[in-house]
Amino acid sequence: MVWMKLIGAFMRASAQEELAYRENFWMQVLHSLLNLAVGVLGISVLFTQVQHISGWNYSSALAILGVYLIVSALRGLFIGPSLEALAGLGQEIWNGQFDFTLLRPANTRFLVTFRRWRFFALFDLLLGVGVLAVAVSRAQQPVSLLNWLFFGLTLLAAVVLLYAALLAFTSLAFQSPGMVFTWVFDAIFQLARYPVQIYPPALRFTLTWLVPVGMMTSIPAQALTGQLNGWMLAGSLALAAAMLVGASWVFDRATRRYASASS
Repeated sequence: MVWMKLIGAFMRASAQEELAYRENFWMQVLHSLLNLAVGVLGISVLFTQVQHISGWNYSSALAILGVYLIVSALRGLFIGPSLEALAGLGQEIWNGQFDFTLLRPANTRFLVTFRRWRFFALFDLLLGVGVLAVAVSRAQQPVSLLNWLFFGLTLLAAVVLLYAALLAFTSLAFQSPGMVFTWVFDAIFQLARYPVQIYPPALRFTLTWLVPVGMMTSIPAQALTGQLNGWMLAGSLALAAAMLVGASWVFDRATRRYASASS
């Protein structure tokens, strides 16, 4: 209950901060609509030339885009703002404000994960859900309850994978505070808009096992369209758990090596 109260306090403080700059909402809406238009246009142009690509048709590829938008929205809602304040342009590691986070009587990893929220991302979440609904309505076969269950589990695994990857990239900032490592991840994450199977083998391996952005979108879409088997489901859940444990260990080691900017 203490953790939930803290998250509630963080959410209220973030809401008050965002409401002070309401004009930003319209800029966010424009950015979200442009992002949606680019994604849909890219898939539409691709499938005007062919009917299937590596086993994916238009509706299943659209499902990947919907999952991509949903995962991106969840990142923008609470994961991204908090970690970007630590290792992004705000650079709390660089200017020494991370000292105050370490001194607070709460788990450091919890604080850097949930302390900032960006509620404008809820609009992106609605867009992602809308794209996913269109993809389901265009599917050749109805989506069963079991497929929805698998989709929920793999979507949860995708969010855990995203958080673990961002936490690991953020940990690198303790070694080189001048580098914004999360921007590197952003560039890679753009590739998750499309099925991972369309990429060359070496890149496909990278996007599946090294920086698993492909698993964050392709696996949930496969679960929704009935293309996911039990081994793939178990593998995605196991990989998410392993990456979370590994990223948490890396982050904890990085914070122990942190030297205050004022020291």
